[in-house]
Amino acid sequence: MLSILLGHSYFLRLDHKQWQRAKPYPPLATLQVATLLRGLGHEVRLFDAMLAEGVTEYERDLERTRPQLVLLYEDNYNFLSKMCLAAMRAAALEMIVAAHRMGARIIVAGSDATDAPDAYLGAGADVVLHGEGLRPLETLVARLDARPDIDVANLVHGLSGIASGAATCAAPATADAPHHGIQRKPAEPPFPAWDLVDIDRYRGVWRDAHGYFSLNMAASRGCSFRCAWCAKPIWGSQYLQRRATDVAAEMTLLKRRFAPDHIWFADDIFGFRADWVSEFAQAAQSADGSVPFTIQTRADLVSERMATALRDAGCREAWLGAESGSQRVLDAMNKGTTVAQIHAARERLGNAGIRVGFFIQLGYLGEELEDVLATRRLIEATRPDDVGVSVAYPLPGTKFHELVKARLQEKTHWQESGDLAMMFPGTYTTEFYRAVRDLLHEEVTQTAAAARQMLRRRWRRLIETERRYRHSTPLTAERAASAPRELGTAT
Repeated sequence: MLSILLGHSYFLRLDHKQWQRAKPYPPLATLQVATLLRGLGHEVRLFDAMLAEGVTEYERDLERTRPQLVLLYEDNYNFLSKMCLAAMRAAALEMIVAAHRMGARIIVAGSDATDAPDAYLGAGADVVLHGEGLRPLETLVARLDARPDIDVANLVHGLSGIASGAATCAAPATADAPHHGIQRKPAEPPFPAWDLVDIDRYRGVWRDAHGYFSLNMAASRGCSFRCAWCAKPIWGSQYLQRRATDVAAEMTLLKRRFAPDHIWFADDIFGFRADWVSEFAQAAQSADGSVPFTIQTRADLVSERMATALRDAGCREAWLGAESGSQRVLDAMNKGTTVAQIHAARERLGNAGIRVGFFIQLGYLGEELEDVLATRRLIEATRPDDVGVSVAYPLPGTKFHELVKARLQEKTHWQESGDLAMMFPGTYTTEFYRAVRDLLHEEVTQTAAAARQMLRRRWRRLIETERRYRHSTPLTAERAASAPRELGTAT
Protein backbone atom coordinates (compact mmCIF):
# COMPACT_ATOMS: atom_id res chain seq x y z
CA MET A 1 0.00 0.00 0.00
CA LEU A 2 1.32 3.43 -0.96
CA SER A 3 0.80 6.60 1.00
CA ILE A 4 -0.36 9.12 -1.61
CA LEU A 5 -0.86 12.85 -1.36
CA LEU A 6 -3.28 13.70 -4.16
CA GLY A 7 -3.73 17.31 -5.19
CA HIS A 8 -4.18 19.89 -7.91
CA SER A 9 -2.80 23.38 -8.52
CA TYR A 10 -5.85 25.56 -9.15
CA PHE A 11 -5.49 28.07 -6.32
CA LEU A 12 -8.53 30.32 -6.51
CA ARG A 13 -6.60 33.08 -4.72
CA LEU A 14 -4.19 33.28 -7.68
CA ASP A 15 -7.04 34.13 -10.07
CA HIS A 16 -8.28 37.57 -9.06
CA LYS A 17 -11.37 37.47 -11.26
CA GLN A 18 -12.51 34.08 -9.97
CA TRP A 19 -11.66 34.96 -6.37
CA GLN A 20 -13.93 38.02 -6.65
CA ARG A 21 -16.70 35.85 -8.18
CA ALA A 22 -16.46 33.59 -5.12
CA LYS A 23 -17.97 30.56 -6.85
CA PRO A 24 -15.55 27.74 -5.96
CA TYR A 25 -16.20 24.11 -6.80
CA PRO A 26 -14.42 21.00 -5.52
CA PRO A 27 -12.09 19.28 -8.06
CA LEU A 28 -14.33 16.54 -9.51
CA ALA A 29 -11.74 14.69 -11.59
CA THR A 30 -9.24 14.76 -8.73
CA LEU A 31 -11.84 13.30 -6.37
CA GLN A 32 -12.73 10.58 -8.88
CA VAL A 33 -9.07 9.55 -9.02
CA ALA A 34 -9.02 9.46 -5.22
CA THR A 35 -11.78 6.85 -5.32
CA LEU A 36 -9.87 4.86 -7.94
CA LEU A 37 -6.69 4.81 -5.86
CA ARG A 38 -8.54 3.86 -2.70
CA GLY A 39 -10.13 0.99 -4.59
CA LEU A 40 -6.63 -0.25 -5.39
CA GLY A 41 -5.87 -0.35 -1.67
CA HIS A 42 -3.79 2.82 -1.27
CA GLU A 43 -3.90 5.40 1.52
CA VAL A 44 -5.01 8.69 -0.06
CA ARG A 45 -4.96 12.18 1.40
CA LEU A 46 -6.16 15.22 -0.51
CA PHE A 47 -4.59 18.65 -0.86
CA ASP A 48 -7.36 20.83 -2.27
CA ALA A 49 -5.79 24.00 -3.66
CA MET A 50 -9.12 25.65 -4.50
CA LEU A 51 -9.56 27.48 -1.19
CA ALA A 52 -6.04 27.03 0.16
CA GLU A 53 -4.01 30.01 1.32
CA GLY A 54 -1.17 29.15 -1.06
CA VAL A 55 1.62 26.69 -1.78
CA THR A 56 2.87 27.02 1.80
CA GLU A 57 -0.29 25.22 2.95
CA TYR A 58 0.59 22.35 0.61
CA GLU A 59 4.16 22.29 1.93
CA ARG A 60 2.79 21.92 5.46
CA ASP A 61 0.74 18.93 4.26
CA LEU A 62 3.88 17.43 2.76
CA GLU A 63 5.76 17.82 6.03
CA ARG A 64 2.94 16.33 8.05
CA THR A 65 2.11 13.36 5.81
CA ARG A 66 5.51 12.49 4.26
CA PRO A 67 3.89 10.65 1.31
CA GLN A 68 5.66 8.11 -0.86
CA LEU A 69 3.85 9.43 -3.93
CA VAL A 70 2.60 12.90 -4.81
CA LEU A 71 0.02 12.87 -7.60
CA LEU A 72 -0.97 16.25 -9.03
CA TYR A 73 -4.13 15.43 -10.97
CA GLU A 74 -5.85 18.55 -12.27
CA ASP A 75 -9.62 18.82 -12.40
CA ASN A 76 -10.38 18.14 -16.06
CA TYR A 77 -13.96 19.32 -15.61
CA ASN A 78 -12.79 22.83 -14.73
CA PHE A 79 -12.67 24.65 -18.09
CA LEU A 80 -10.11 27.08 -16.67
CA SER A 81 -7.58 24.26 -16.44
CA LYS A 82 -7.48 24.19 -20.27
CA MET A 83 -6.18 27.74 -20.37
CA CYS A 84 -2.70 26.98 -19.03
CA LEU A 85 -2.84 30.02 -16.76
CA ALA A 86 0.68 31.11 -15.89
CA ALA A 87 -0.07 31.56 -12.18
CA MET A 88 -1.35 27.99 -11.92
CA ARG A 89 1.58 26.51 -13.83
CA ALA A 90 4.01 28.36 -11.55
CA ALA A 91 2.19 26.99 -8.50
CA ALA A 92 2.29 23.44 -9.88
CA LEU A 93 6.02 23.65 -10.55
CA GLU A 94 6.61 24.99 -7.05
CA MET A 95 4.62 22.06 -5.63
CA ILE A 96 6.70 19.59 -7.66
CA VAL A 97 9.96 21.13 -6.46
CA ALA A 98 8.82 20.85 -2.83
CA ALA A 99 7.80 17.20 -3.23
CA HIS A 100 11.04 16.35 -5.04
CA ARG A 101 13.05 17.99 -2.28
CA MET A 102 11.29 15.77 0.25
CA GLY A 103 12.10 12.61 -1.71
CA ALA A 104 8.57 11.72 -2.86
CA ARG A 105 7.90 10.22 -6.29
CA ILE A 106 5.83 12.57 -8.43
CA ILE A 107 3.23 11.96 -11.16
CA VAL A 108 1.43 14.82 -12.91
CA ALA A 109 -1.68 14.89 -15.09
CA GLY A 110 -3.62 17.74 -16.64
CA SER A 111 -4.20 19.79 -19.78
CA ASP A 112 -1.10 21.96 -19.47
CA ALA A 113 1.11 19.02 -18.48
CA THR A 114 -0.14 17.11 -21.53
CA ASP A 115 0.68 20.08 -23.77
CA ALA A 116 4.02 21.00 -22.15
CA PRO A 117 5.40 17.99 -20.21
CA ASP A 118 9.00 19.23 -20.25
CA ALA A 119 8.18 22.11 -17.89
CA TYR A 120 6.88 19.64 -15.30
CA LEU A 121 9.62 17.07 -15.79
CA GLY A 122 12.18 19.83 -15.50
CA ALA A 123 10.81 20.78 -12.09
CA GLY A 124 11.29 17.22 -10.84
CA ALA A 125 8.24 15.17 -11.84
CA ASP A 126 8.99 11.51 -12.54
CA VAL A 127 6.13 11.00 -15.00
CA VAL A 128 3.60 13.14 -16.86
CA LEU A 129 0.41 11.41 -17.99
CA HIS A 130 -1.03 12.30 -21.38
CA GLY A 131 -4.76 12.97 -21.36
CA GLU A 132 -6.89 11.28 -18.73
CA GLY A 133 -4.14 8.74 -18.10
CA LEU A 134 -6.03 6.39 -15.79
CA ARG A 135 -4.74 3.11 -17.24
CA PRO A 136 -1.03 3.99 -17.09
CA LEU A 137 -1.64 5.50 -13.64
CA GLU A 138 -2.87 2.16 -12.33
CA THR A 139 0.23 0.43 -13.68
CA LEU A 140 2.56 3.09 -12.29
CA VAL A 141 1.18 2.94 -8.77
CA ALA A 142 1.29 -0.87 -8.84
CA ARG A 143 4.97 -0.76 -9.80
CA LEU A 144 5.75 1.83 -7.16
CA ASP A 145 3.88 -0.22 -4.56
CA ALA A 146 6.02 -3.25 -5.41
CA ARG A 147 9.28 -1.27 -5.54
CA PRO A 148 9.07 2.25 -4.08
CA ASP A 149 12.69 2.93 -5.06
CA ILE A 150 12.33 1.78 -8.69
CA ASP A 151 14.23 3.92 -11.19
CA VAL A 152 12.26 5.93 -13.72
CA ALA A 153 13.35 3.84 -16.73
CA ASN A 154 11.90 0.68 -15.19
CA LEU A 155 8.91 2.51 -13.78
CA VAL A 156 7.75 3.58 -17.24
CA HIS A 157 8.98 0.57 -19.22
CA GLY A 158 6.46 -0.55 -21.84
CA LEU A 159 3.90 2.14 -21.06
CA SER A 160 2.29 4.41 -23.64
CA GLY A 161 0.54 7.71 -23.07
CA ILE A 162 3.21 9.16 -20.78
CA ALA A 163 6.28 11.37 -20.73
CA SER A 164 9.24 10.98 -18.38
CA GLY A 165 12.89 11.86 -18.07
CA ALA A 166 13.64 8.36 -19.30
CA ALA A 167 11.16 8.11 -22.16
CA THR A 168 8.37 9.82 -24.01
CA CYS A 169 5.71 7.52 -25.37
CA ALA A 170 2.88 8.45 -27.69
CA ALA A 171 -0.60 8.69 -26.29
CA PRO A 172 -2.86 5.79 -27.23
CA ALA A 173 -4.41 6.27 -30.65
CA THR A 174 -7.91 6.19 -29.16
CA ALA A 175 -7.32 9.36 -27.14
CA ASP A 176 -7.73 11.66 -30.12
CA ALA A 177 -9.61 9.40 -32.50
CA PRO A 178 -12.31 11.28 -34.37
CA HIS A 179 -15.77 10.53 -33.07
CA HIS A 180 -19.00 12.38 -33.65
CA GLY A 181 -22.09 11.87 -31.57
CA ILE A 182 -22.36 10.01 -28.28
CA GLN A 183 -19.80 7.36 -27.42
CA ARG A 184 -20.23 5.12 -24.40
CA LYS A 185 -17.61 3.27 -22.40
CA PRO A 186 -18.38 0.27 -20.19
CA ALA A 187 -16.62 1.84 -17.21
CA GLU A 188 -17.91 5.17 -15.94
CA PRO A 189 -15.73 7.44 -13.81
CA PRO A 190 -15.76 6.51 -10.12
CA PHE A 191 -17.99 8.35 -7.71
CA PRO A 192 -16.02 11.32 -6.27
CA ALA A 193 -14.46 10.86 -2.83
CA TRP A 194 -16.54 13.65 -1.29
CA ASP A 195 -15.45 12.72 2.23
CA LEU A 196 -11.99 14.14 1.47
CA VAL A 197 -13.40 17.62 0.83
CA ASP A 198 -14.09 20.28 3.44
CA ILE A 199 -17.65 20.86 2.25
CA ASP A 200 -18.40 23.29 5.07
CA ARG A 201 -15.59 25.56 3.85
CA TYR A 202 -17.11 25.66 0.37
CA ARG A 203 -20.61 26.16 1.79
CA GLY A 204 -19.39 29.09 3.87
CA VAL A 205 -17.84 30.88 0.89
CA TRP A 206 -20.95 30.44 -1.22
CA ARG A 207 -23.43 31.50 1.45
CA ASP A 208 -21.37 34.50 2.53
CA ALA A 209 -21.04 35.76 -1.05
CA HIS A 210 -24.33 34.68 -2.66
CA GLY A 211 -26.74 33.49 0.01
CA TYR A 212 -26.95 29.94 -1.33
CA PHE A 213 -24.74 26.87 -1.73
CA SER A 214 -23.82 25.27 -5.05
CA LEU A 215 -22.07 21.96 -5.75
CA ASN A 216 -20.84 20.50 -9.03
CA MET A 217 -21.55 17.37 -11.02
CA ALA A 218 -20.75 16.02 -14.49
CA ALA A 219 -23.14 13.95 -16.59
CA SER A 220 -20.68 13.55 -19.47
CA ARG A 221 -17.09 14.04 -20.53
CA GLY A 222 -15.82 15.80 -23.60
CA CYS A 223 -17.38 17.20 -26.76
CA SER A 224 -17.72 15.75 -30.24
CA PHE A 225 -17.88 19.05 -32.11
CA ARG A 226 -14.89 20.58 -33.87
CA CYS A 227 -14.67 24.29 -33.05
CA ALA A 228 -11.27 25.40 -34.36
CA TRP A 229 -10.26 27.14 -31.13
CA CYS A 230 -11.32 24.49 -28.60
CA ALA A 231 -8.58 22.30 -27.07
CA LYS A 232 -9.32 18.68 -26.20
CA PRO A 233 -6.16 17.35 -24.56
CA ILE A 234 -7.93 15.02 -22.12
CA TRP A 235 -10.81 13.23 -23.85
CA GLY A 236 -10.09 14.01 -27.49
CA SER A 237 -13.18 14.51 -29.65
CA GLN A 238 -15.33 11.98 -27.82
CA TYR A 239 -18.57 12.69 -26.01
CA LEU A 240 -18.80 10.15 -23.20
CA GLN A 241 -22.25 10.22 -21.65
CA ARG A 242 -23.29 8.60 -18.38
CA ARG A 243 -26.60 6.84 -17.91
CA ALA A 244 -29.39 9.26 -17.03
CA THR A 245 -30.50 7.11 -14.08
CA ASP A 246 -26.97 7.10 -12.63
CA VAL A 247 -26.73 10.89 -12.85
CA ALA A 248 -30.11 11.22 -11.15
CA ALA A 249 -28.99 8.85 -8.39
CA GLU A 250 -25.85 10.93 -7.81
CA MET A 251 -27.86 14.14 -7.61
CA THR A 252 -30.19 12.48 -5.10
CA LEU A 253 -27.25 11.39 -2.98
CA LEU A 254 -25.72 14.88 -2.98
CA LYS A 255 -29.07 16.39 -2.04
CA ARG A 256 -29.44 14.07 0.96
CA ARG A 257 -25.83 14.24 2.10
CA PHE A 258 -24.94 17.91 1.57
CA ALA A 259 -28.23 19.74 0.87
CA PRO A 260 -26.97 22.00 -1.93
CA ASP A 261 -29.36 24.70 -3.12
CA HIS A 262 -28.02 24.46 -6.65
CA ILE A 263 -25.96 22.20 -8.94
CA TRP A 264 -23.50 23.32 -11.61
CA PHE A 265 -23.16 20.71 -14.35
CA ALA A 266 -19.58 21.07 -15.58
CA ASP A 267 -20.26 19.23 -18.86
CA ASP A 268 -19.17 20.92 -22.09
CA ILE A 269 -22.58 19.86 -23.39
CA PHE A 270 -25.31 18.77 -20.98
CA GLY A 271 -27.80 16.17 -22.11
CA PHE A 272 -27.20 16.28 -25.87
CA ARG A 273 -30.61 14.73 -26.60
CA ALA A 274 -34.01 15.61 -25.18
CA ASP A 275 -34.93 11.98 -24.45
CA TRP A 276 -31.88 11.63 -22.17
CA VAL A 277 -32.86 14.82 -20.31
CA SER A 278 -36.44 13.58 -19.92
CA GLU A 279 -35.24 10.24 -18.54
CA PHE A 280 -32.97 12.07 -16.11
CA ALA A 281 -35.84 14.33 -14.99
CA GLN A 282 -38.18 11.41 -14.38
CA ALA A 283 -35.57 9.46 -12.37
CA ALA A 284 -34.60 12.44 -10.20
CA GLN A 285 -38.20 13.42 -9.51
CA SER A 286 -39.26 9.88 -8.62
CA ALA A 287 -36.48 9.73 -6.01
CA ASP A 288 -37.25 13.24 -4.71
CA GLY A 289 -33.68 14.07 -5.70
CA SER A 290 -34.15 17.09 -7.95
CA VAL A 291 -31.99 20.16 -7.31
CA PRO A 292 -32.13 23.35 -9.44
CA PHE A 293 -29.18 23.39 -11.82
CA THR A 294 -27.18 25.33 -14.43
CA ILE A 295 -25.75 23.89 -17.65
CA GLN A 296 -23.72 24.63 -20.76
CA THR A 297 -25.02 23.65 -24.19
CA ARG A 298 -25.07 24.60 -27.87
CA ALA A 299 -27.69 26.68 -29.66
CA ASP A 300 -28.28 24.01 -32.31
CA LEU A 301 -29.23 21.45 -29.66
CA VAL A 302 -32.00 23.58 -28.11
CA SER A 303 -35.17 22.38 -29.80
CA GLU A 304 -38.60 23.15 -28.34
CA ARG A 305 -38.60 19.64 -26.90
CA MET A 306 -35.15 20.13 -25.35
CA ALA A 307 -36.16 23.42 -23.72
CA THR A 308 -39.24 21.77 -22.23
CA ALA A 309 -37.25 18.76 -21.01
CA LEU A 310 -34.67 21.02 -19.36
CA ARG A 311 -37.40 22.99 -17.62
CA ASP A 312 -39.03 19.78 -16.35
CA ALA A 313 -35.66 18.50 -15.11
CA GLY A 314 -35.11 21.62 -12.99
CA CYS A 315 -32.72 23.62 -15.19
CA ARG A 316 -32.73 27.23 -14.05
CA GLU A 317 -29.96 28.63 -16.26
CA ALA A 318 -28.32 27.61 -19.53
CA TRP A 319 -25.12 29.05 -21.00
CA LEU A 320 -24.83 28.98 -24.77
CA GLY A 321 -21.55 29.14 -26.66
CA ALA A 322 -22.89 31.92 -28.86
CA GLU A 323 -19.35 33.27 -29.56
CA SER A 324 -20.35 35.91 -32.14
CA GLY A 325 -23.27 37.61 -33.81
CA SER A 326 -21.45 37.43 -37.15
CA GLN A 327 -22.10 34.35 -39.27
CA ARG A 328 -18.81 34.97 -41.04
CA VAL A 329 -16.92 34.65 -37.75
CA LEU A 330 -18.89 31.58 -36.66
CA ASP A 331 -18.04 29.89 -39.94
CA ALA A 332 -14.35 30.83 -39.58
CA MET A 333 -14.40 29.22 -36.13
CA ASN A 334 -15.98 26.05 -37.56
CA LYS A 335 -18.59 26.52 -34.87
CA GLY A 336 -21.31 24.69 -36.77
CA THR A 337 -24.10 26.97 -35.57
CA THR A 338 -25.97 29.88 -37.10
CA VAL A 339 -26.98 33.26 -35.74
CA ALA A 340 -30.59 32.27 -36.36
CA GLN A 341 -30.13 29.23 -34.10
CA ILE A 342 -28.79 31.45 -31.33
CA HIS A 343 -31.90 33.65 -31.57
CA ALA A 344 -34.17 30.59 -31.55
CA ALA A 345 -32.40 28.93 -28.61
CA ARG A 346 -32.61 32.13 -26.57
CA GLU A 347 -36.33 32.44 -27.25
CA ARG A 348 -37.11 28.78 -26.53
CA LEU A 349 -35.21 28.71 -23.27
CA GLY A 350 -36.68 32.03 -22.18
CA ASN A 351 -40.20 30.81 -22.95
CA ALA A 352 -39.49 27.78 -20.76
CA GLY A 353 -38.56 30.08 -17.86
CA ILE A 354 -34.83 29.32 -18.07
CA ARG A 355 -32.29 32.11 -17.66
CA VAL A 356 -29.84 32.34 -20.57
CA GLY A 357 -26.19 33.34 -20.63
CA PHE A 358 -24.07 33.84 -23.75
CA PHE A 359 -20.37 33.09 -24.00
CA ILE A 360 -18.93 35.67 -26.42
CA GLN A 361 -15.48 35.48 -28.00
CA LEU A 362 -13.89 38.60 -29.49
CA GLY A 363 -10.83 38.98 -31.70
CA TYR A 364 -10.93 35.77 -33.72
CA LEU A 365 -8.90 35.76 -36.92
CA GLY A 366 -10.25 38.24 -39.45
CA GLU A 367 -12.94 39.73 -37.19
CA GLU A 368 -13.65 43.30 -38.33
CA LEU A 369 -15.61 46.17 -36.82
CA GLU A 370 -18.76 45.09 -38.67
CA ASP A 371 -18.50 41.66 -36.98
CA VAL A 372 -18.10 43.23 -33.53
CA LEU A 373 -21.16 45.37 -34.19
CA ALA A 374 -23.08 42.27 -35.33
CA THR A 375 -22.35 40.78 -31.89
CA ARG A 376 -23.64 43.97 -30.30
CA ARG A 377 -26.84 43.66 -32.36
CA LEU A 378 -27.20 40.02 -31.27
CA ILE A 379 -27.07 41.07 -27.61
CA GLU A 380 -29.48 43.96 -28.20
CA ALA A 381 -31.98 41.77 -30.05
CA THR A 382 -31.93 38.69 -27.84
CA ARG A 383 -31.35 40.33 -24.44
CA PRO A 384 -29.63 37.39 -22.68
CA ASP A 385 -29.71 37.46 -18.90
CA ASP A 386 -25.92 37.45 -18.68
CA VAL A 387 -22.82 37.38 -20.87
CA GLY A 388 -19.29 36.12 -20.41
CA VAL A 389 -16.88 37.90 -22.75
CA SER A 390 -13.38 36.77 -23.65
CA VAL A 391 -10.90 37.17 -26.49
CA ALA A 392 -9.61 34.43 -28.74
CA TYR A 393 -7.04 32.41 -26.79
CA PRO A 394 -4.72 30.16 -28.87
CA LEU A 395 -4.70 26.87 -27.01
CA PRO A 396 -1.99 24.34 -27.95
CA GLY A 397 -3.25 21.45 -30.04
CA THR A 398 -5.97 23.43 -31.81
CA LYS A 399 -6.27 24.43 -35.46
CA PHE A 400 -6.44 28.03 -34.29
CA HIS A 401 -3.11 27.72 -32.47
CA GLU A 402 -1.51 26.23 -35.56
CA LEU A 403 -2.66 29.22 -37.60
CA VAL A 404 -1.31 31.87 -35.22
CA LYS A 405 1.71 30.25 -33.58
CA ALA A 406 4.17 31.90 -35.97
CA ARG A 407 2.86 35.27 -34.81
CA LEU A 408 2.46 34.65 -31.08
CA GLN A 409 3.77 37.63 -29.18
CA GLU A 410 5.89 37.72 -26.04
CA LYS A 411 2.89 36.97 -23.84
CA THR A 412 2.00 33.33 -24.53
CA HIS A 413 -0.13 32.59 -21.45
CA TRP A 414 -2.62 34.63 -19.50
CA GLN A 415 -1.56 35.14 -15.90
CA GLU A 416 -5.17 34.63 -14.74
CA SER A 417 -8.59 34.21 -16.33
CA GLY A 418 -9.40 37.93 -16.26
CA ASP A 419 -6.29 38.87 -18.24
CA LEU A 420 -8.14 39.25 -21.57
CA ALA A 421 -4.90 39.98 -23.42
CA MET A 422 -4.46 39.35 -27.14
CA MET A 423 -1.52 37.03 -27.73
CA PHE A 424 -1.27 37.55 -31.49
CA PRO A 425 -1.77 40.71 -33.61
CA GLY A 426 -5.49 40.58 -34.24
CA THR A 427 -7.46 43.31 -35.94
CA TYR A 428 -7.46 45.43 -32.78
CA THR A 429 -5.41 45.87 -29.64
CA THR A 430 -6.20 44.43 -26.23
CA GLU A 431 -7.40 47.85 -25.08
CA PHE A 432 -10.10 47.90 -27.76
CA TYR A 433 -11.42 44.44 -26.89
CA ARG A 434 -11.50 45.26 -23.20
CA ALA A 435 -13.60 48.33 -24.02
CA VAL A 436 -15.98 46.21 -26.12
CA ARG A 437 -16.22 43.66 -23.30
CA ASP A 438 -17.33 46.37 -20.88
CA LEU A 439 -19.89 47.72 -23.33
CA LEU A 440 -21.34 44.27 -24.03
CA HIS A 441 -21.74 43.65 -20.32
CA GLU A 442 -23.58 46.95 -20.02
CA GLU A 443 -25.86 45.97 -22.90
CA VAL A 444 -27.19 43.31 -20.54
CA THR A 445 -27.17 45.19 -17.25
CA GLN A 446 -28.24 48.72 -18.23
CA THR A 447 -32.01 48.97 -18.61
CA ALA A 448 -32.87 52.55 -17.60
CA ALA A 449 -33.46 54.90 -20.55
CA ALA A 450 -30.81 57.42 -19.44
CA ALA A 451 -28.23 54.69 -18.98
CA ARG A 452 -29.04 53.22 -22.39
CA GLN A 453 -28.60 56.62 -24.00
CA MET A 454 -25.20 57.04 -22.35
CA LEU A 455 -24.24 53.54 -23.50
CA ARG A 456 -25.08 54.39 -27.10
CA ARG A 457 -22.86 57.48 -26.87
CA ARG A 458 -19.98 55.37 -25.59
CA TRP A 459 -20.41 52.92 -28.46
CA ARG A 460 -20.41 55.83 -30.90
CA ARG A 461 -17.18 57.24 -29.46
CA LEU A 462 -15.47 53.86 -29.67
CA ILE A 463 -16.60 53.36 -33.27
CA GLU A 464 -15.42 56.85 -34.25
CA THR A 465 -11.96 56.20 -32.78
CA GLU A 466 -11.59 52.53 -33.71
CA ARG A 467 -8.73 53.21 -36.14
CA ARG A 468 -6.54 54.22 -33.19
CA TYR A 469 -6.72 50.64 -31.96
CA ARG A 470 -6.20 48.83 -35.27
CA HIS A 471 -3.03 46.93 -36.04
CA SER A 472 -1.43 48.10 -39.26
CA THR A 473 -1.07 44.50 -40.49
CA PRO A 474 -3.57 42.37 -38.55
CA LEU A 475 -3.27 38.61 -38.81
CA THR A 476 -6.05 37.15 -40.93
CA ALA A 477 -6.71 33.50 -41.70
CA GLU A 478 -5.22 34.00 -45.17
CA ARG A 479 -2.06 35.66 -43.86
CA ALA A 480 -1.78 33.07 -41.07
CA ALA A 481 -1.83 30.26 -43.64
CA SER A 482 1.26 31.76 -45.31
CA ALA A 483 2.92 32.88 -42.05
CA PRO A 484 5.60 30.17 -41.95
CA ARG A 485 6.70 31.18 -45.44
CA GLU A 486 6.50 34.94 -44.82
CA LEU A 487 7.67 35.21 -41.26
CA GLY A 488 9.66 32.14 -40.38
CA THR A 489 9.00 29.66 -37.63
CA ALA A 490 7.90 30.89 -34.21
CA THR A 491 10.49 30.97 -31.50
